[in-house]
Amino acid sequence: MRIPDCMKSLAFAALVVLVGPANADTAPKRVLNSDDFYLMESVSDAQLSPDGQWIAYLVTTSDREADEEQTALWMVSWDGTQQLRLTAPAGGTSAPRWSPDGRYLSFIGKPADSEHSQVMLLDRRGGEPRALTKVTDDITHYDWSPDGQRIVLAMEASGDEPADDKPDGDKPKKDKHPKPIVIDAMHFKQDVSEYLGSGHDAHLYLLDVANGAVSALTAGTAGDDALPTWSPDGKQIAFVHSREKWTDPDGTEGIAVIDAHAGATAHEVVRPWAPNLQHLAWSPDGQSIAYTQGLEPKYYGYIQDKIAMVPAAGGVPRVLTAKLDRAVIAYDFNADGKSIAMLVEDDGSEYPARLDIADGSVTRLVTTPLSAASLSVAGARAAMVASTDYTAGEVYALDDKGSHRLTAHGDALLSKVQLGTTEEIHFKSRDGTEVHGMVTKPPGYVAGKKYPMILIIHGGPNGQDNHSADFGSYQFHRQQFAAFGYVVLGVNYRGSSGRGLDYGKAIVADWGHKEVEDLLAGVDAVVKSGIVDPQRLGIGGWSYGGLLTDYTTASDGRFKAAYSGAGSANQLSMYGVDQYIMQYNAELGPPWKNLALWLKVSYPFFHADRIHTPTLYMGGTRDFNVPLAGGEQMYQALRTLKVPTQLIVYPDQYHEFTRPSFNKDRLERQAAWFAKYLQP
Repeated sequence: MRIPDCMKSLAFAALVVLVGPANADTAPKRVLNSDDFYLMESVSDAQLSPDGQWIAYLVTTSDREADEEQTALWMVSWDGTQQLRLTAPAGGTSAPRWSPDGRYLSFIGKPADSEHSQVMLLDRRGGEPRALTKVTDDITHYDWSPDGQRIVLAMEASGDEPADDKPDGDKPKKDKHPKPIVIDAMHFKQDVSEYLGSGHDAHLYLLDVANGAVSALTAGTAGDDALPTWSPDGKQIAFVHSREKWTDPDGTEGIAVIDAHAGATAHEVVRPWAPNLQHLAWSPDGQSIAYTQGLEPKYYGYIQDKIAMVPAAGGVPRVLTAKLDRAVIAYDFNADGKSIAMLVEDDGSEYPARLDIADGSVTRLVTTPLSAASLSVAGARAAMVASTDYTAGEVYALDDKGSHRLTAHGDALLSKVQLGTTEEIHFKSRDGTEVHGMVTKPPGYVAGKKYPMILIIHGGPNGQDNHSADFGSYQFHRQQFAAFGYVVLGVNYRGSSGRGLDYGKAIVADWGHKEVEDLLAGVDAVVKSGIVDPQRLGIGGWSYGGLLTDYTTASDGRFKAAYSGAGSANQLSMYGVDQYIMQYNAELGPPWKNLALWLKVSYPFFHADRIHTPTLYMGGTRDFNVPLAGGEQMYQALRTLKVPTQLIVYPDQYHEFTRPSFNKDRLERQAAWFAKYLQP
């Protein structure tokens, strides 16, 4: 969707405060339980129509009988008075986008008569969606031309392997004649995508909307093409190009421009350090291209994305957020081309802001602590999905008059349960560094009573505990464990985002040191406050949170129970096995050059005899992010040492679980493990 030049920019004169409908039923009825997984409705991907009158978005729910997540396309009017579900819940529905005239909504979905996902078209005035494409390759991204007559597709060749590893809802299926996977790139594996074999490159294609014809635009070129975006005049397309799969081995990726017709030759305009999340946007006058950029590979694990801009014809790029020592997680140009609307990650919140392109000044637009995502702009209006400590993610409208909540998908559940109160906590670490975090108290908290406490560690390390009760967020774990009667602590240890680049880079090549000091200092602060029983402390985390669980229990014996999910402790054994080879080579150096450093950051495994905490290990068999072997090794180590331990293996699950029954089971097992050791 492109913003017409004639429309006003999203340029607010003052701070605004989030407002929204209150729950009609405020009387607490019960606390959360594991069955509530099936009642949660997760909102995402809000897209504002070109005229600013409607917002399309996705709602994901869990089908208990099918034991799968299903997503439906919804639409709500700008004033919130009309709300419609446009499609039935189904697997693989994603990427809603408006046609430039606002008459149609497109999305990625799977027709009943197709084994592959297609671009679907829906007339917003009514009727059933129909497939615009009939392709057999995997559509990874698409964008409408400004005149609405064409769509550019980024598609990855599916080849002959079964499409059981795609996030578009395709079901696992057996290939009667499997073929070897040929690997010829350094980055050869990725969670969900699994092995990145040669012959499966992604390229760009042009779709004629009227007749469905598809023609190649960049097919035949070496490498991968992704994220195509039309210029405002419809004559050119900007896209991301990498020589190998994913990010190139040197940590960069190319941004190129190509004329929008068959036979055209692309030219690269800039090659930045790859960011956490790339997004391309043309300036309204078509003269420049904005993009996000990261850091050199040594700091790959601590990237805080910046917005940069380069002339579309090539030239010297300029970082627009150079004055902002925080990460940008989403953005789009305002119609006047003089400012950019964006979401900023900052100290427990993700808030909307306005960036002045000329001087780089940033104006925060919402003061309320919140977690915002999925920003979409049209003229003087914007839409976003936002959550707070006590509300799930919902669609919000945002303009120069303020903001208002439009949906209430989470209220059906949250109106029936009592959540625990969440408070910020600030404290000093061992070396005097100020550290921030969140404390969630149990529902019905009684002052003066000492509660058992669980330290839940966020992953990343790039990421943060924030003000969110969004069902789809890791932050909701605080509320889930609080419902079981625990005080729950989340610490934004050094290495986390939200506190600036230096704070994030503080742990470079020194894993498990300063983070552990920060985590323990947070525990000390909560114990000192008098609200927890120091003899009933638990700890746990997923991903890097799982790593830090092992690091912490190998450093301190105060915890009576732990869970380590999708983690590892013998980092040496992860080299070449997980998906982080570029970071390892740049940050730690190859093991044959820096063996002592590799052993140092692997101390929980090589000093497993220091661990006396009963620990539950968990992971999915298809996790290519942090392979299950990391948990298996620590499980075997503690079994050998006769420390109480258990290993829970979830079949066919990636780093993030998609089977609802497994998410429910995971919570129940964690709760039972803590209850065994922490409850009186």
